[in-house]
Amino acid sequence: MSERSGFLVVLILTAVATGGCATQSSRAVGRQNVESLNDLDEPSQSEAAGDHESDGHSFIVLTQFQADDDVNTELTEAPEDVVPPPNAVLHWELGESGEVAPGEVYDLSTLLELASANNPTLRQANLQISGTLAMAQQAGLYPNPTLAYLAENIGVDGTAGEFQGAEIQQRFVTADKLELSRNKYLQRAKVAEHLAVMQQFKVCNDVRLHYLATLEAQALLELQRELLKTAEDRLVTVKEMFNLGQANEVDVRKTTANLRRQQLDVLAAENRVRQRFLELTAVVGVELAFRPMGGPLERCGALIDFDQAYCRIRSESPELLAAVAKLRADHITLHRERVEWVPDIVVGAGPGYNFDAGDSVANAMVQVELPLFDRNQGTIRQAEADLGRQQSEIRRVEMTLRRRLSAEYNQYISALQRVENYESVVLPELRQAYEQALESYKADRQDWPDVLDTHVEYTMRRMEYTQSLRQLCAAEVMISGFLLRDGLDPAPNPTPPGHIDATPKPR
Repeated sequence: MSERSGFLVVLILTAVATGGCATQSSRAVGRQNVESLNDLDEPSQSEAAGDHESDGHSFIVLTQFQADDDVNTELTEAPEDVVPPPNAVLHWELGESGEVAPGEVYDLSTLLELASANNPTLRQANLQISGTLAMAQQAGLYPNPTLAYLAENIGVDGTAGEFQGAEIQQRFVTADKLELSRNKYLQRAKVAEHLAVMQQFKVCNDVRLHYLATLEAQALLELQRELLKTAEDRLVTVKEMFNLGQANEVDVRKTTANLRRQQLDVLAAENRVRQRFLELTAVVGVELAFRPMGGPLERCGALIDFDQAYCRIRSESPELLAAVAKLRADHITLHRERVEWVPDIVVGAGPGYNFDAGDSVANAMVQVELPLFDRNQGTIRQAEADLGRQQSEIRRVEMTLRRRLSAEYNQYISALQRVENYESVVLPELRQAYEQALESYKADRQDWPDVLDTHVEYTMRRMEYTQSLRQLCAAEVMISGFLLRDGLDPAPNPTPPGHIDATPKPR
């Protein structure tokens, strides 16, 4: 009985000594990486955690623990300490071809200048104005005179005819129809001008939004690389714990899988940066060479009030101004159709020769259409219907703008709440928690894996903060830019969808 008790005491003391040594050793592994993880602002993907390095990769010598003969202690070979990245052939690489703007990075002002000169939709919008002005010019032109040669009763009494001569006719337009037609298309040209301004806001807002998205993607890529560095450090730590008996092979393989997942997250973040850059250059209208974006991702405006923003949009939105200008054009169209029935006067005259009488004669003619049946009633009703439709269109645009503003303001105020609370509470508290965890680890009061967990939590919240900050800036751009985006959509026509065209004699 006493020999068994002595043997148990020896086993217990051996286990305590082994556990204590293992704890100190795992802390020693983590202590080697305190300085590298503490440098949060300059993460490096290429640095491997720990001091055990050989040809760029860390290695750990596995220890075989002895036990009873009936216990299987054979260990399969653990993966390499730092898992190699995925196959480089699968990387999305952008070539250096393409135009290059001045400077080492692209800033927002340079991109806006390039977009104003190269975005094709801006040229489309200007051509819409030119085309509508050409319609106004054509609509106000006076009708051309008509020249005819007349021959009457050819062959009478063997002569050339009773009358041989020329006649010129001219239509005289009444009731200021040409002036009204010209004014109608001039007013539509004003609609096209408002739509061109709207297109400029679309392009500028889209450039700003894609610029912010690219900055966000770049910032998230750096944070993903920071998480990759932490994952590499965790694998080194788990393998040291495995060698000391504090972790098993399951833990090693799970940590290895998590490291590979983090490597894939870094690749996905790199791909997202390239995607955002290509989307940005598409809106700009120039195939630029791949370069990073310059400038910080930060708030750019004071607090926005919903009612003030809505009043500004109602009074200054080019989308709404275009609808109001179209209503004025419809008023002119209705006036024009109401005078269409007033008959024009056609006057004709010309000299000739009467071969029967042998005298020189002249011919004169005045022609007027009698509006007995067709007084343009149907076309007037079409114009009246389109005028009423446009009045409802203005109200529809107002309500659509209010709905879109409510959605953008919800994103704005929610993102603002998150950003302010993350800046004032969440990030400072997690930063201090991480620093305190480092101090506790140095004082042997906390294990290194707990420090890594705290760093991961802090980095994840920084990623959430970056996303919220981008959403806040994007909402500010949309609200200040009259809720317009999609700078590659074609420039709209001055006659909007649903327009009822007043067409005489429809077929």
